Amino acid sequence: MRIRSSLKSLKTKINRNFDKVVRRLLKENILGDTKESYINDRRVLTVSSTHKRSIEGNVMGSSKSGSVTFIEPQVNLELNREYDIQLDEERKEILVILKALTKEIAEHKELIQAYQDLLTRLDFIHAKTKLAMDMNCVMPNINSDFEMELIDAYHPILRKTNTNLGKKTFPQQLKMDKFSRMLVISGPNAGGKSITLKTVGLLQVMIQSGLMVPVDPNSKMFFYKKILTDIGDNQSIENELSTYSYRLKRMNYFLNVTNKRTLLLLDEFGTGSDPDLGGALAEVFFEELYNKKAFGVITTHYANIKLKADQLRNAINGCMLFDIETLAPLYKFSIGQPGSSFTFEVAQINGIPQEIIEEAKLKTDEKKIRMDKLLSELQKEKTHLERLNKEHISAQELAEEARLKYEQKKNQFDQKLRSQQDNIEKNNKYLNAGKKMLGFLDQYKSNSRKKNVNQELMNEIGKYLAVEKSKEVETQKKKVTQAKKAKPKKIAPEKDNHERHKIVVGSMVKLIATRQTGTVETVDGDNIVVLFGFMRMKVERSKLSFVK
Repeated sequence: MRIRSSLKSLKTKINRNFDKVVRRLLKENILGDTKESYINDRRVLTVSSTHKRSIEGNVMGSSKSGSVTFIEPQVNLELNREYDIQLDEERKEILVILKALTKEIAEHKELIQAYQDLLTRLDFIHAKTKLAMDMNCVMPNINSDFEMELIDAYHPILRKTNTNLGKKTFPQQLKMDKFSRMLVISGPNAGGKSITLKTVGLLQVMIQSGLMVPVDPNSKMFFYKKILTDIGDNQSIENELSTYSYRLKRMNYFLNVTNKRTLLLLDEFGTGSDPDLGGALAEVFFEELYNKKAFGVITTHYANIKLKADQLRNAINGCMLFDIETLAPLYKFSIGQPGSSFTFEVAQINGIPQEIIEEAKLKTDEKKIRMDKLLSELQKEKTHLERLNKEHISAQELAEEARLKYEQKKNQFDQKLRSQQDNIEKNNKYLNAGKKMLGFLDQYKSNSRKKNVNQELMNEIGKYLAVEKSKEVETQKKKVTQAKKAKPKKIAPEKDNHERHKIVVGSMVKLIATRQTGTVETVDGDNIVVLFGFMRMKVERSKLSFVK
């Protein structure tokens, strides 16, 4: 406190002296345009170099042009030296205080380190939580059964970008397990193959880094020991590597380190060299990686890779869907069959002249053109069947909804009709009784002087009332008897004619709503995945009937 008080007093004196010198020199008109400056944290005068000898003080330097000289006034020389000494004393005193404080809290070192670790963990958890909330992430089911099922999976960065631009992002559905562990994705360029591959890779890295992922909560994931990627062009001028050379080095590395706990992400697999020779080598690489029992997501245009994926037992094809009529990408992934590259169709839609396309077809192997056409037609039929199936299911749901509304209305009308019939019966009863009483009133003789002239009428009225009373008593007895008979009986549970308890993996089942038959692929409690032809659906057990 004493040192800082002294520093404050010195600074006040220095500034006061400096301001006096400035005011005097301004009258003499020998200062530069800026009047003053700072050098080494000291206030100095900016003096025209022609007048520097007329001012007492310490020259601290000059401008680049030499027109201005920086001078520390003579009156402040001693004060500035004293100020520097006091600054040095302050630094020493701060060090003494810090040493004393360090010695005092040293005994709490372990506790402070524990607090630091805890705060670091809390900060990390807070960061993960903010990220999960920002990207609508959840925690999927983590299993150890080598099974990955991504439901409504989004590429987080793509969805964030599209949301900011007001665009729609299409989620992907993808499943891999030990029976379908090598997934080959094909289809035209700009259809979303690489995005699907990167979605799988990014979500897997996120979950293995302790982050939540943007998927449906019913999704399943498991941990890999290695995640190996070959994505994009990796030419290197420094190492004199071409794209293909780099990919060959990567592939050689993959063959050496891959095992059954490895996830391979290979984009545009086999490209970079002669299509025939490079395709043949890529096919051999594919078989070798398959034999390592690795998991993989591979995008390719090579027909031999698609064919090999169809031949290998635990590999599977998939494709990105395209609108056949407009050739616009649908950004939806479909598993089960390879996709056409739509090479000539995409060229045509991009304005390439028809004569050039026809000339290219003549130079292409006819078998490849027929195969690509066949894949295109299969995809068209599959898209058409999926649309028809969705329309059929929608129509069934609408019909069921209409039936329920009809039954509800019918029950309401029946209840109103019964109520009206009851009212009519009551009204008829009262009407008949009233007519009978009016008849008795007409027979009643009030002006006669004869004694007991209405005795016979009164007897008749008495008999009538007795009969009506007995009818009323009989009616009440019948109601009591009927109420006893109508007591609710224990209803035996309805026999389940659909034999749903027999449904297991491999069973043939029927969708009750549409009467379609399919094969059960997986069973997770009451959620069952059924393959209907080329289409895979998740259906509740209650909506299925066991066939065999």
